Amino acid sequence: MLTLSCPSCGAEVRFRSHAAVMAVCEYCRTGVLKDPGDVGDLGKISEVLEDYSPIQPGTSGIWGSRPFTVLGRLQLRYDAGFWNEWYLLFDDGASGWLGDASGQFTITVLRQAEGPLPAFGDLVPGNHVTVGGERYMAADVRTARCTGGQGELPFRVGPGWEAKVADLRAGSAFLTLDYSEGPTPLVYAGVPVTLDGLRPQLLRDDLEIQRTAGRFRGKVTALDCPSCGGAIKYLPGMTANLVCPACRAQLDAASPEIEVLRAGERVDAVATTLPLGTEGTLGNQKLAVIGVMRREDDEGTAWTEYLLYGSRAGFTWLVETDDGWQRSDVLDAWPAWHGESATLDNVDYRRLYEYPARVTFAAGAFNWRVEVGDVAQVEEFRQGQTTLAAERSAHEITWSRSKPVAWDQLQAWFPDTLKAKAAPPRASGKPTGGTPYRDAARMLIIATGVVNAIPLMFNFGGTFAYSVLAALALYLPAVFLDNNDNA
Repeated sequence: MLTLSCPSCGAEVRFRSHAAVMAVCEYCRTGVLKDPGDVGDLGKISEVLEDYSPIQPGTSGIWGSRPFTVLGRLQLRYDAGFWNEWYLLFDDGASGWLGDASGQFTITVLRQAEGPLPAFGDLVPGNHVTVGGERYMAADVRTARCTGGQGELPFRVGPGWEAKVADLRAGSAFLTLDYSEGPTPLVYAGVPVTLDGLRPQLLRDDLEIQRTAGRFRGKVTALDCPSCGGAIKYLPGMTANLVCPACRAQLDAASPEIEVLRAGERVDAVATTLPLGTEGTLGNQKLAVIGVMRREDDEGTAWTEYLLYGSRAGFTWLVETDDGWQRSDVLDAWPAWHGESATLDNVDYRRLYEYPARVTFAAGAFNWRVEVGDVAQVEEFRQGQTTLAAERSAHEITWSRSKPVAWDQLQAWFPDTLKAKAAPPRASGKPTGGTPYRDAARMLIIATGVVNAIPLMFNFGGTFAYSVLAALALYLPAVFLDNNDNA
C-alpha cells in the first residue's frame, strides 16, 4: 500500500492497487495523481450523488472463486439518467469493474480482442457486431460524462471527462467497448450478476441509504417542486429524474439544486389503482410504487405501468391493462432473437405484435428521463402465459419478461390499498392472451351457415346434421389451440 499526502489539504491518501493512477481525497475532494516524486493535484473532483446503491468503497465480495474489494467509483451521467462504475481489486492482483445501473449489475475485466473492431459511430442498438469471432447485438450505445468520483481509479479523470461506451450482449455474455481514450476501444468482457450472488460484505445498511440518498451529503434536503411548490411525497434519490404529480414539471434530482428541466402545464390528476407511494410486499421483499406512467399504442389502446423499488429487491414493474395485470422484470440474460421467434432457457416464443408505445402521462420517479410524447418500438413474443418484450429506443434495447398476476395475488401484495376493492371488470375487447382460433372458427361457421341457408330450407333433416358436425369440426380444435396458447 502506498500512502501519499494530499497536495491540497495534507490528509493521507492511500493507494491499495498498483494499477490505480489517481485517488480522490475523501476530505477535500482533490484528485491526487499517484507519483511519489511529484504528487500531482488534478483539481477538485465532484462529489458523487448518494443514490440508493448499497455498494460503497470497502465493500467486498466473491465473483465465482475470486474474492474482490471495491476501491473506487465513477459516476457517469447521460441525457436520460446516470449509472455507477465501481473499480474492483481482486485478491490475485487483477482489477475489474462492477457496473451498477438501475439495480442491474455486471462484472467485466479487460480482455484482448483479436480482429477488427467497429467504429463508435457505426454502432446502432439492435445491430449485430462480431468481436473476436463471437456475434453480439449492440444493446446500449451512448456518450456519458463523469459527474463524480470516489476512492482509487485506474486512469486520470477530471472536469469534462467523457466516456464513449457501447454495451454488447449475447445471451448471458456481456461485452463493453470503451472508446473514451480514442478510436480503438478497450474491450471489457464479463457477465450479468446479482448482488446476492456476489456474497457481499460491508454494504451500506438501509438506515444509511435512507439518510443520504438523493443528495450531495447535506446540500439537498427537500424536493418541493420549484415550478409549482407542490410537495413530492416520495423519497428523493431513488433515481435522477422526477415528474411532479401536480404540474407535470420535469425535475433533475441529481444536482445540488433541483433543476426544472421542462415546465409542466397543470393538468388534472390521473386516477390510478396503485397511487404513488403505495407500499407492498412481493415475496419477502418490501417495495414501494415510485413512478406511474400511462402509455398507448398506435391504435389508441392504453395501459398503466407502475415502477416499484425496494432497497434490496431493486426495480420491478407492474402493468395494468384492460385485461388484467402482469409483473414484468428486465432480463439480465438476453434471448436468442430469430426475427419471428425468440428463444430463452431453451423455450421458443413466437412473435405476436410490433407496435409503438407512446407516453401519455408520467408522475413520480424513474430510472431514466421520462417525457410525455416519448415513443419506443416494442416487439412481443409469447409462449403460454409468458411474454417476452424487446423495447427499442434511439440509444438502447432492453428485454423484459412478463407473467400474469391474479387479482387476489395483487390484493395479497398490497392489502392496505386493495383489500376492500373488487376486481375491476374485464374489457369486452380482445384479451391479452387472445382467442384468435375461436374467432376465426366463428367467422367460418357463420359463413358456412350463410352458404347452406338455402339447402337447409328445402332439406332441413338431411343437411342440419352435417352442418352441426362441420361446425364442431371447426370450433373444437380452435378451442384446444386457444387453450394451449393461453396455458
